[in-house]
Amino acid sequence: MEKSYVWGIDLGGTKIECAVLSAADLTQVIARERIDTEASKGYEHIISQVARLVSRVSEQLGVSPTRIGFATPGVLNPATQTMKNCNTTSMNGRPMAADLTKALGVEVRLANDANCFALAETHLGAVQDVNPKAEVVFGIIMGTGVGGGLVVHGQVINGLHGIGGEWGHNILEEGGKACYCGKSGCVEHVISGPALEEFYFSISGQKLRMPQILQAHLAGTDIHASATIERMLENFGLAVSTLINVLDPQVIVIGGGVGNIDLLYTEGIERIKKYIFNSGEVLTPIVKPKLGDSAGVFGAALLFHSEAI
Repeated sequence: MEKSYVWGIDLGGTKIECAVLSAADLTQVIARERIDTEASKGYEHIISQVARLVSRVSEQLGVSPTRIGFATPGVLNPATQTMKNCNTTSMNGRPMAADLTKALGVEVRLANDANCFALAETHLGAVQDVNPKAEVVFGIIMGTGVGGGLVVHGQVINGLHGIGGEWGHNILEEGGKACYCGKSGCVEHVISGPALEEFYFSISGQKLRMPQILQAHLAGTDIHASATIERMLENFGLAVSTLINVLDPQVIVIGGGVGNIDLLYTEGIERIKKYIFNSGEVLTPIVKPKLGDSAGVFGAALLFHSEAI
């Protein structure tokens, strides 16, 4: 009976969510439940919270999983089998795949949450609307941070170092703000929401959130807001052009709060034309996501099932 279901868990810093989908019809959600991560209580407690959630859902369904996919806030280092780059810092350096396997007694597969976003939007979301046969899809997250996920022939590309798709940590602004990754001027520190708000404050002396900055720009009442939006658009165009030049994806999907800004899909695409290695022509569909906050947990469930799609 269990084989008719696919299980996914989105392991976030504040919430852990489990979704069970029908293997025969992935749009059919059999069960969905979430609990608090309680990350402040430490790594071992996070593992126990996952086990608690899986037990609760198993009891609800009357069946236990044999495999579970996980969307994680960092990546599993293929060489050391330990976690890295997690903003839930207690996970870093820990053998999370092995620990989850031991705690749950099932086979697990881990992928970065941005990769899970890209995987879900490829098979169940926006990509199905614009090019369901797309061979290469890139998922962008532009929100509190900037990340990316790469899907090729329907499969997540994790890469040799486990950092496939980590677009947010390429250098975009030489000599820019120092990043926790050890470099300066990363994409994340130029076009993420907090980075743009910080830029606005640096030139205006006022603190505004991105929605307010956008509204002030659209109203034409604030030259500093317009300068901030200009910075976003120009650097978005430059950064995305490198993705297209290297990967030439058939679809790019943009998630995250900043990704909701409509100007990215009009003027932002015009900026890409300045930098793309294609005589200024951008044919790539660049679209908003369709799955909302379901993408992470659905993508996690697909980590095993996508092999059969």
